[in-house]
Amino acid sequence: MLGVLDDLLDRTVAPSWSRLGYLARSRGFTALPDGALAGRVAAVTGGGGGLGLAIVEGLARLGARVHLVVRDTGRGEAARAGVTARLPEADLVVTRCDVSDLEDVRRAADDLAGVHVLVHNAGVLPASRTVTRQGHELTLATHVLGPHLLTALLAPALERVVVMSSGGMYTQKLRFDEPDPWNGTVSYARTKRMQVVLAGLWAQRLVPGAGVHAVHPGWADTPGVTMSLPRFAAVLKPVLRSAEEGADTAVWLAAADPATLGTGRFWLDRRARSPYYLPGTRETPADRERLWALCERLAV
Repeated sequence: MLGVLDDLLDRTVAPSWSRLGYLARSRGFTALPDGALAGRVAAVTGGGGGLGLAIVEGLARLGARVHLVVRDTGRGEAARAGVTARLPEADLVVTRCDVSDLEDVRRAADDLAGVHVLVHNAGVLPASRTVTRQGHELTLATHVLGPHLLTALLAPALERVVVMSSGGMYTQKLRFDEPDPWNGTVSYARTKRMQVVLAGLWAQRLVPGAGVHAVHPGWADTPGVTMSLPRFAAVLKPVLRSAEEGADTAVWLAAADPATLGTGRFWLDRRARSPYYLPGTRETPADRERLWALCERLAV
């Protein structure tokens, strides 16, 4: 019965994705054991602030050695100092990488060799269409191509991959064209749908026993949301989740018992959810294979 009620709550969107939904569900959460990630090495892209930094701190609290993967090493060092001030025993490394730049991903992969837990958190919502050094649209490169390449390069050692997606993906089906006229919000949602589908594809291809999970953090109060969606952030600020609340499920997925998690699923608040709520958004197996082929052709 609790599962049925939770499903109904999830479909309400605003109460479910706001802090109210998190508070209602978190009363049933069980704390992970101390040292759950001792001896493991993790990497979090976009780890210099917002949800990424909250994930970094959560993984460090569980005993992992954590790479803050950031474009700006100055910001990364400031973030590292903030975490160590709160958590002196944290073992943190700042690693420079622009996830949208495939050559930079290849370079950084050498520094990240041996990572056991990879969290794809870096995200963008550009105001206008921008292309990378390789000529790829920035949203696609940051959310899909860069993460795909980094996962492929680190695959031999990976035990857990967590992809931070968004509830915005519910509004879009899997598509391979750009919005015409170009629209940053639509491009963001389409690439977030791609992330969820790609997580399922990687779940079939990583070594047996490795888990791949896509996560919806809910509506969290982060600098990225405030900058990219200022009106949304201002109106909903009283009910937005904290960064720590938005990061909770990603941290939990990195350390929870794999036998209880399965793989290739989409999560919100420590429970697997359907990635399809709107009609016409379910892709076909051929669509999924087309996405894989696209990523292999453009990124690898």
